[in-house]
Amino acid sequence: MASQDSFGAKSTLDVDGKSYEIFRLDAVTGEGLDVQSLPFSLKVLLENLLRTEDGADITADDIKALAGWDETAEPDEEIQFTPARVIMQDFTGVPCVVDLATMREAMAELGGDPAKINPLAPAEMVIDHSVIADVFGTPESFERNVEIEYERNRERYQFLRWGQGAFDDFKVVPPGTGIVHQVNIEHLARTVFTREVDGVLQAYPDTCVGTDSHTTMVNGIGVVGWGVGGIEAEAAMLGQPVSMLIPRVVGFKLNGDLPEGATATDLVLTITEMLRKHGVVGKFVEFYGPGVSALPLANRATIGNMSPEFGSTIAVFPIDEETVKYLELTGRSKEQLALVEAYAKEQGLWHDPSAEPRFSETLELDLATVVPSLAGPKRPQDRVSLSNAKESFRGALVDYVDEGHVNTESEGYDEEVEESFPASDVPSHSSKASAPRKDYVSAAPADGGRASNPAVVETADGTKYEIDHGAVAIAAITSCTNTSNPSVMIGAALLAKKAVEKGLTRKPWVKTTLAPGSKVVSDYYEKSGLTPYLDKLGFNLVGYGCTTCIGNSGPLIPEVSKAVNDNDLAVVSVLSGNRNFEGRINPDVKMNYLASPPLVVAYALAGSMDVDLFNDPLGQDTDGNDVFLKDIWPTAKEVEDVIATAITSEMFTTDYADVFAGDAQWQSLPTPEGKTFDWDPESTYVRKPPYFEGMPDEPAPVTDIEGARVLLKLGDSVTTDHISPAGAIKKDSPAGRYLAEHGVEQRDFNSYGSRRGNHEVMIRGTFANIRLRNQIAPGTEGGFTRDFTAADSAADAPVTSVYDASVNYQAAGIPLVVLAGKEYGSGSSRDWAAKGTSLLGVKAVIAESYERIHRSNLIGMGVIPLQFPEGQNTESLGLTGEETFAITGITELNSGTTPRTVKVKADAADGQSVEFDAVVRIDTPGEANYYRNGGIMQYVLRNLLKG
Repeated sequence: MASQDSFGAKSTLDVDGKSYEIFRLDAVTGEGLDVQSLPFSLKVLLENLLRTEDGADITADDIKALAGWDETAEPDEEIQFTPARVIMQDFTGVPCVVDLATMREAMAELGGDPAKINPLAPAEMVIDHSVIADVFGTPESFERNVEIEYERNRERYQFLRWGQGAFDDFKVVPPGTGIVHQVNIEHLARTVFTREVDGVLQAYPDTCVGTDSHTTMVNGIGVVGWGVGGIEAEAAMLGQPVSMLIPRVVGFKLNGDLPEGATATDLVLTITEMLRKHGVVGKFVEFYGPGVSALPLANRATIGNMSPEFGSTIAVFPIDEETVKYLELTGRSKEQLALVEAYAKEQGLWHDPSAEPRFSETLELDLATVVPSLAGPKRPQDRVSLSNAKESFRGALVDYVDEGHVNTESEGYDEEVEESFPASDVPSHSSKASAPRKDYVSAAPADGGRASNPAVVETADGTKYEIDHGAVAIAAITSCTNTSNPSVMIGAALLAKKAVEKGLTRKPWVKTTLAPGSKVVSDYYEKSGLTPYLDKLGFNLVGYGCTTCIGNSGPLIPEVSKAVNDNDLAVVSVLSGNRNFEGRINPDVKMNYLASPPLVVAYALAGSMDVDLFNDPLGQDTDGNDVFLKDIWPTAKEVEDVIATAITSEMFTTDYADVFAGDAQWQSLPTPEGKTFDWDPESTYVRKPPYFEGMPDEPAPVTDIEGARVLLKLGDSVTTDHISPAGAIKKDSPAGRYLAEHGVEQRDFNSYGSRRGNHEVMIRGTFANIRLRNQIAPGTEGGFTRDFTAADSAADAPVTSVYDASVNYQAAGIPLVVLAGKEYGSGSSRDWAAKGTSLLGVKAVIAESYERIHRSNLIGMGVIPLQFPEGQNTESLGLTGEETFAITGITELNSGTTPRTVKVKADAADGQSVEFDAVVRIDTPGEANYYRNGGIMQYVLRNLLKG
């Protein structure tokens, strides 16, 4: 509880005869302070400061700084934000619990009380990242995939069951329930939070941080929350506030209504493109204006979910009647509904469509201008209008295929494609694909103007078909982004119904999967009678989890996989997800497109990206007539009519009634007991990490970096998907060799995500993404580098794995640096992108720019993030990556201040040197404290030891 109340803000609010203690925003008055015109999001932060004011970490000056926010200024005022709760998914949550268990032991070893290592803020975990779509297209798909999930993850699940019993205020939603963000908005989020503090019932805005960047989905129901790294989440669980600068807030004004044929997915892809182009990294985005009121809650959640894709910290909608209506639909109590409305109106948090809050910057969108869209082939911000999808695919294909397969003579050849080749490399002959044999079904439209490399696939039953570049190998309805939205989910099912009634079928090379974000989706599919039509097209339920969107797509159809690899085909996936970065979806699939669920079904019918869905038929009906997309696309009224009759509040209350109990499989798992965990030395899933080994109770002074070598030299847009271990573990990789050495058969390797509790596996998989290109190891793709310890001269340094080189560097006592371009670390809030970097021996990263979460996580693991001078990069400075680096000026941190820049000197083998002043991206005093302590976990542990 706050020990001070400088503004006399403490008051009471009576709602239906129940009294709550609140901290009134209108109590903050004074010269230059204008609370009323603040954006919704900053009002929520202001309440947070009022309630937690203690005169030390949170002071009256902090409150004044926020109330007197200058919307035109660049952020320079630090505040401490205390989230109401922490939300986790299992991939990132398991390491959190591993670290907490390790901290308990470290606390005991330092002479403290292990029980102090316990969540002080409510923490909830949803196990949703472990199910893989191994089995698909059959009625047994769901049951079989769940069985396989338990077989693979038994050790992890037993460990989480231990954590649920060992730690107070920590709850686990078992597997097979739903996706964390959908479960969050449908059940866990409160919008207005209540908690008894020193015997008094307080009410305050629900806020959260989560171990997944898409925590922002909850912004759709008026909850200010965002993704953080697992290490930051652990600190929040242990009562540490999140250190942040008061941000710039971008107002996004919405007008009008979506036109017929446009979906929420099309809207969010449009907004993503706009905001990424505008530049919102590190900023809050807040939606306002008359269009907000007309926007269904599910659409708001879809937009909020995509906040990481356009780079903002949050993308929030204020509270209004639509919020309350959604809370009612999803089964919240009448008492909660009354509290939300009364509290929001009392505190000025209720949306006024005519109001124009103060914003740092503004954008505006007329919803009527939104058109059907996709995004791809490798970034969510690369929106393509559906009418231009075929042309765009052909233009992009040249980057994914062998030059010898490009047809330059056929009609319609794109000159821009030709110009991307050196003139001498353009084939002088036609490589036009011959027309497919009549007994084949073809995924290769033979109208030329594109790269062509057709391959015949023969299945076990003798069926033959031909596939080519652009064949849709995966069509997946997946990810909370869209599966939480009934309009697009019903739209997909209605499109399936009309397709089946016309006699259409999916193409045989397409792996089709349906992975809803909660059981409620299955309920309303069943009630509306639409399930059989999805099943008929192969969209059988495969699980309630993230599946394809996070790389858990499972293997392609075996014969298709073989044809793809034997012929080096650039096949595609079409998924209703939020991420399509290179190497993320499936190792066999080079090009990935985000689309609405109805379009996912449409592309499963079409079977190729090399089609024009507006003008080319999807297939033929039972009478042999062409069927076009327009013939089966459901109208908005048809969708609304089904929603009105098929979705009820009882579905939510029933499905979430006993959400933490789990099924028989979960309940029957043997559960370890005790306040400290009994580590199994033979476990390849859960191992005690080395973060606290030999840690003194006081931090040693920070030092400059001398004699460092470059581990990786990387280009622009290197994401945490490139850095963090993810996906399948290859047999011949360092992680695969480690598992084999520990007696694990290849069939039981599982994924990196499932083994996040074992640092030995994760170190070996860091920077091992199959699409990573390390410029100091030219000609390679994947986790390779050159080892400068293994040769007399840099020029002779051999190519080896990143992990093996790291072992040699650390044995020789040589620190490491990473050089990178723009937007380094964009993507998911993956703590292992920073943990792995640190454990590989990297002491500094020097990049042109960073995404917020990864920069913060690097500091949290004791790695200093530096930035090239404005306008400079590795190329302009002439850095090859073969130099030896010295970084001086870091020691200024020992004086309690943070240097603005440090001196970097890179010495080449020929005696030449490059010197420059790198900007220190330790942005707040709190981050400086973490770095001085060697990381955020060490800082928290030492503070709890003193307390």
